[in-house]
Amino acid sequence: MKVDNAVILAAGTSSRFAPLSHETHKALIQVKGEILIERQIRQLKEAGVPEIYIVTGYKAEQFFSLKEKFQIHLIHNPDYLVRNNHSSIYAARNVLGNSYVCSSDNYFSENPFEPEVNDSYYAAIYADGPTEEWCITEDPEGYISGVTIGGENAWYMLGHTFFSEAFSKRILDIIEDEYDKPETYPRLWESIYLNHLDELKMKVRKYGSGMIFEFDTLDELRLFDESYQEDTRSEILKRIASELQIRESEIRRIETVKDGSSESVGFTFRCPSGHYRYLYDQNILIKDES
Repeated sequence: MKVDNAVILAAGTSSRFAPLSHETHKALIQVKGEILIERQIRQLKEAGVPEIYIVTGYKAEQFFSLKEKFQIHLIHNPDYLVRNNHSSIYAARNVLGNSYVCSSDNYFSENPFEPEVNDSYYAAIYADGPTEEWCITEDPEGYISGVTIGGENAWYMLGHTFFSEAFSKRILDIIEDEYDKPETYPRLWESIYLNHLDELKMKVRKYGSGMIFEFDTLDELRLFDESYQEDTRSEILKRIASELQIRESEIRRIETVKDGSSESVGFTFRCPSGHYRYLYDQNILIKDES
């Protein structure tokens, strides 16, 4: 099948990547000298993918410059705050065909894209030992037959996917049928897919270690790009380091703080002088004395 286009999902808030994602969309951070999503766009173009669409939501205005720079298309997802990523698939319903569907925050050490693909697939890498990721079982023909959250010595879902035109049509029909159900709101598109494995056939595309990376937190990014140890690119963390008279590298174990509506309101962290809480709106730093 000749690839029609690529749809890059970039609507989410990536709140676990605090506080960098509060300042800049996670897809637009620099990793090893390149902007994450720009690297992915270049790889898609180098593979001959003719059209690229980015589904935006959170900090959508930060993506506007990419439209002219790379001649790509933007699709806005108005439901990104109240729904999970199935709403981005739905927002792109008019362009999905033989399509790559990608996460905007993946880093591929080598170009995984091709101009032609044989079948629908989900990328996977191998966990040597225990993992909390979504682990795959497959049938004798290589199609995904089941998924468990967490496992050991298993292939798990990470990275891009490819939807055939038939797959796109069927999953869009299912999402449309289920869209207004309250239980659909928090679901990933992958969860909807897994509930319909009998009619949504998708193979496992296996990649070697060191090929696909995803960084959920600043601590994880620092393991991959050591330049973030002493330069977090965060004005908030730089102010905190100055106030506490510590190095940026000493700010560790950052965790997002949310309010009752699941909005990110700040974060906690640890450093040599203790455990602290930072609140965005009030721009205050509070030491936990407990």
